Amino acid sequence: MTAELIALSAKAAADAISAGELDRAEYFAAYRARSAADELNAYVWISEEGGARAAPVSGELGGVPLAVKDLFCTEGVPSQAGSKILEGYRPPYTATVVEQLTAAGTVLLGKTNQDEFAMGSSNENSAYGPVLNPWDRTRVPGGSSGGSAAAVAAGLAPWALGTDTGGSIRQPAALCGIVGLKPTYGSVSRYGMIAFASSLDQAGPLARDVTDAALLYRHMAGRDPRDATSVAHPEELVLPSAQDLAGLRLGVPEDLTGEGVEPGVMAAFEAALAQAEALGATVERVALPHADYGLSAYYVLAPAECSSNLSRFDGVRYGLRTPADDLTAMYTQTRHDGFGPEVKRRVMLGTYVLSSGFYDAYYASAQKVRTLIAEDFARAFERVDFLVTPTSPGVAFELGALTGDPLAMYLNDYFTVPMSLAGVPAISLPCGLSDGLPVGLQLAGPAFSENRLLDAAHALEAAFGFDGAAVRA
Repeated sequence: MTAELIALSAKAAADAISAGELDRAEYFAAYRARSAADELNAYVWISEEGGARAAPVSGELGGVPLAVKDLFCTEGVPSQAGSKILEGYRPPYTATVVEQLTAAGTVLLGKTNQDEFAMGSSNENSAYGPVLNPWDRTRVPGGSSGGSAAAVAAGLAPWALGTDTGGSIRQPAALCGIVGLKPTYGSVSRYGMIAFASSLDQAGPLARDVTDAALLYRHMAGRDPRDATSVAHPEELVLPSAQDLAGLRLGVPEDLTGEGVEPGVMAAFEAALAQAEALGATVERVALPHADYGLSAYYVLAPAECSSNLSRFDGVRYGLRTPADDLTAMYTQTRHDGFGPEVKRRVMLGTYVLSSGFYDAYYASAQKVRTLIAEDFARAFERVDFLVTPTSPGVAFELGALTGDPLAMYLNDYFTVPMSLAGVPAISLPCGLSDGLPVGLQLAGPAFSENRLLDAAHALEAAFGFDGAAVRA
C-alpha cells in the first residue's frame, strides 16, 4: 500500500484527499515513515507522527506533506540554514511562503539539509553532513537545495520548497532527475527566508513533475507587505495543459553552449531540441553577448551581499555564542566556530570587493555587467519566446571530487547564473540520462511568463517520457 501512495503525484494525492478517497493522515504517515528511515541525509528535522492531524481540512493542496529547506523560518521548528552558527535556532515566526502553503493545505513534513546559508553547488558545505544523490549514493545531489531535491527524487517527500540564488533549485533538480522552478524575482515573498544575497534569492518549488511544480507555485506567489521587493503576479496562475509547442520560438544562446559541457549532456540536450522541433517549435541561435561574464559578476555581487547579510550573526542576539574576554574577541571566535569554510571564503571576498578602493573596480563594475546581461535577455526575448540550455554542464559528480577546487565547483552554475542576474524565470526538467544519471534541460522566459513557461515544459515533459520511479522504489 505504501508503494501505491508514494507513486501518486502530489496533485493526484491532493485530489484524492479532497474527494474522500484517501485518508490524509495515512498518506502523511507513509511519507513520515520513509523520511524517518532516510539514508541520504536529506533531512535535518522530521515532524512528529501526528503532524497531519493539525492540517486544515480545506485547501486545494489537501493535506499533502511538504518538505521545507532549512533556511525557511518556521515557528518553533529548527531553522538553521545548514549552519552551526544557528544550530537549534527555533524562530518565533514563520516565513510568508510557508504560511501561504500551510493555509492552502500542505502539512510540514520536515526540514531539508542544504549547503550552509545556501552557498554551494553540491550540498557538501552543510554543517550537518553531505546529502547523497539517490541515483548514485557516491555522488552529490547538487546544491544548495540538495536535501529538498534528493527527498523528492527518492520519494521521501511528494514535493519540496527550495531557494535559488544562482541556480540552487535548478541545478540540484537536474542532478536528481526532477523538476525545479526559479520564479521571476519578486513574485514570491522572501520574508522569513534566512538571507544569502537579497537581490538574487528567490523561493521556488521542487517537484516530481511540471504540474506539481505549477500547483505549488500558484500558492506561493503574491505580494507581501512584509517584503518590499515582492510584487503581485500580473496573471492568474493556472495549471499547464499544453500538448505541443506549435508556433513557439526557442532560442539557443551561442554564448552559453560552448566548451565545458560533458558529451553525454550535450547529446541529451541536442536530442531534446529535436523533440521540441517535432512538437512544432522552431529553434534558432541567439546572442547573449555578456552572458559569459555572468559567473564572474555573480561571484562578486553575491559574496558582497552575503558579507552584509551575515554580519547579523555575531553571537549577541541568537544562535551560537562562543565566550571570550571582550566583545570583539567574542564576535571573532563565534564566527570562527560557527561558519564553515565556504561561508568564510565568501564573506571575506564580499568584504574585500566592498572595501574602500575596490568598490568601483569590482562591485560597481559587476553591477554594470548585470545590467548588460539583463538587456541581452530583453533583446533576445524580442526574437524568441524562450531560451533553452542544459541546466548543468555535467551530471552529478562524485562526493569530494571538487571540494578542493572552489573555482571548478562554481562552474556548475555557468548556465543558471545569467537568469538569476536578469531576474527572469527558469525551469529545469529531466530530459534524459548520461552514464545512467539524469540530465536537466533549462527553459527561461521573460519576467512573469511562468504560465507559458510551465505550459512549454509540460509539453516537453510528456515527449521526454522521463521516469525516475526506480529511485523512489
